[in-house]
Parts: sequence; structure tokens; C-alpha cells
Amino acid sequence: MRIITISRQFGSGGRELGKRLADVLGFDYYDREIIDTLAERQNLDPEYVRSELSYHGWNHVHLTYHSSFSTVMPVSSLKTQLMSQERELIRQIPESGNDFIIIGRNADVILEEYKPFRIFVCASLEDRLARCMEHEKKRPVDEQLPEKQVLKNIKRIDKERIQTREILTGRDLSDMSTYDMTVNAGGRNMKKLAQAVGEFALRWFEEETE
Repeated sequence: MRIITISRQFGSGGRELGKRLADVLGFDYYDREIIDTLAERQNLDPEYVRSELSYHGWNHVHLTYHSSFSTVMPVSSLKTQLMSQERELIRQIPESGNDFIIIGRNADVILEEYKPFRIFVCASLEDRLARCMEHEKKRPVDEQLPEKQVLKNIKRIDKERIQTREILTGRDLSDMSTYDMTVNAGGRNMKKLAQAVGEFALRWFEEETE
């Protein structure tokens, strides 16, 4: 079984790269599917679950990767329950025995025992802002955010992701030594980039099994 985890900066294109990479390699793909499964099990709206699992609002909780969610004074009992269930869902994915790619959620640490190929996707702030603004154009006009607000959101989410990783795993998101490949996706043709990364990943897996 081959596993690829993709960590990324907000707006870097990591999600798109992961989906294209899954198509290139024929791997299963996990991203929002995890949220949908949690929502179904709890009989909740997926958007509500996504909001509960967002980075804001709980990053001051004294919680570590090795501690029990049930022993921590939670900001929200539902939030910590969903966080615990999300971790368990991720740990159950390898039971299928299928090759797969998973986006974010600190899966590189949660699934560390399986020795996944760990990718970190980044891009310049300028490229990330441009990418996010392209996404804004797809939203209804009355819901589109101004560039200044989008830039503020990028910086905020970057900070929150760093804090979240440190809280849940004790590791630094920006420590490149914890990844097997760092990809600058800024301004790249995603289709060609996915093919190149896929070829490298297959070679990496071959070496790991020799």
C-alpha cells in the first residue's frame, strides 16, 4: 500500500495538485470526503462540521497529539469530539489496503507508521493571492471579497495552521525536514506538475521497497 500525504500553504494549489496526482496515479483521494463522513455519522450539516473543525477558536486549548481529547477542557465538546473522530477516520483509511492520497489534516503525522510519501506544497504570497482572487471571481458578485481582505485571510490561516500543527503534533509546519518533497506550485501548469511529481513518487516508493 502506497500513501501520499499533502500538507500545504493556504492558496498554494496543494488541493488541486493532490487531486490531479490521484488521477495520474490512480490512487484513492481523501479530502472533503472525511468531513462528509463525519457529518453523516453525526447527522450534521457538512458545512457546520467544516466550521467546527476550522482552525480558529480553539488553538489556545492545551492539547497535544498524544493526549486524550476526553481529558481536555474543551472549547466545545462537539468540536473536540469531531476532532477525535476525524483522527480515527484517518487511521481507518489504510484498512482498505488501497493506495491513496490525503490532503492536510496532519495526516503525515497520524499515519507516520505507514511511512507515507510526504509532500509540502508552497507558493509565493503573490502567487497565492492571485490564485485566491481567481477563486473569488467564481463566487456570486455580492459575496466576493476584496483583495485586501483575501490577503488578510491568507496570512491569518497560515498562522492558524502553524499553531494547529504545533498543538496537535508538536511539530513545526514550516520544518521542511519533515517532508520528503517540497513543491513550489506557484505559476505552474498543474497538469504537468502532477505528472512530474507522480513519476518521482513512484520512484520513491520503489526505493522504499527495495
